[in-house]
Amino acid sequence: MAGGNVAQAGNETEVLCLGETMSLVAPAAPVPLEEAPAFTLSAGGAESNVAVHLASLGHRVRWASRLGDDPLGRRVVASIAAAGVDTGLVEMRSEAPTGVYFKDPGPDGTRVHYYRAGSAASTMDQDFLADEVIDDARVLHISGITPALSEGCDRLIRRLLTRPRRAPISFDVNHRPALWSARQAAPVLAELAQLADVVFVGLDEAATLWGVKTADDVRELLDSPVTVVVKDGAEAAYALGERRTVVPAPTVEVVEPVGAGDAFAAGFLSGVLRGEDDERCLRRGHLLAAHSLRSTEDHTAPPDAESLARWLALDEEQWGALRFDGSE
Repeated sequence: MAGGNVAQAGNETEVLCLGETMSLVAPAAPVPLEEAPAFTLSAGGAESNVAVHLASLGHRVRWASRLGDDPLGRRVVASIAAAGVDTGLVEMRSEAPTGVYFKDPGPDGTRVHYYRAGSAASTMDQDFLADEVIDDARVLHISGITPALSEGCDRLIRRLLTRPRRAPISFDVNHRPALWSARQAAPVLAELAQLADVVFVGLDEAATLWGVKTADDVRELLDSPVTVVVKDGAEAAYALGERRTVVPAPTVEVVEPVGAGDAFAAGFLSGVLRGEDDERCLRRGHLLAAHSLRSTEDHTAPPDAESLARWLALDEEQWGALRFDGSE
C-alpha cells in the first residue's frame, strides 16, 4: 500500500480502529497467574492497542466499540482516552457487561483466559457506525477477532469490507483459537482478508489456518490485497506487494509476547501514514514490537523520538546487530 496517498495534514482522523477491548488483569511481575502476589488492571484489545500505539507516535486516532456501562467499562474508556485516543465513538451499554481477560505468563509462553461471552462489544452489528464516520478516517483498521464475537459482529465487518470506500482498510487476521477453531476460522478469515487493502498475519498463524509454509505461499493465497505483511516471529517480516521486501527482526530478550503483533501493526501503519517505503515501515513495526516484547503490558511507551530516528537510520549491517536486552 503506497503511503503517499494516505498521509494528510490538518485535523482529520488518520486512523479509525474498531473492535472489542476488555479489562486486562495481569501479574505485576512476569510469573504464572496462580503464583502472582500482585496484579495490574488495564485495558487490552487488539484494535485499541493499535490505536494507543499510534496516538503515542503523534497520530490522530479514533477508536470505536461498545463497553458495559460498569466500573470496568468506564475504566477502560478512560484509560484509552488518557492515552490520546479519541473515544467519542464508544457506546456504553447497561444491558451487557465489559469483557475481562487474564494473562498467565509461563516458561512456555503466555496463556490468555477470556471471560467475554455476551459482552457489550458482541452486540455490535452492521448498523454500528454511520458511513460518514467511517469515511472521515484516512485508514480503517479492523481485525479477524471481531467477526468471531457474534453474527452481528460478523455482519458489521463484512459491511465495512464490501461497502464503497474512500480510504484503505487494514486487516489483522488475528485468529483467536479460544473464539473459534482453525477449521471454522480458516475460510472466513481468508475471505475477509481478500477484501482488505493491507493484511497483517503471522507465518505460524497462516500455517495453522491455511497450511502454508512460506511468506510467498501466503501472498499466493491472498492475492487481492495491495500489500500482505507476513511476520515470521523472531526471524523477519515481509511486505509483499508490488515488490517483495524483507527486514530481519532485531534480537529481543522477551519478557512477555502478547500484544507485540498490535505494536508491529501500529509501527507499520505509522510508516504508511508518513509516506515511507516498505523497508522503513517494517523497521518501525519491528521497533515497536521489540518494546512491547520487553513488557507485560499490552501497550508500552514507544521509543523516544531520538532513539527511533537513530535506529531507523542504521545501515543493513548495523540493523542486523541491533539488540533489545535491557541494556539499550
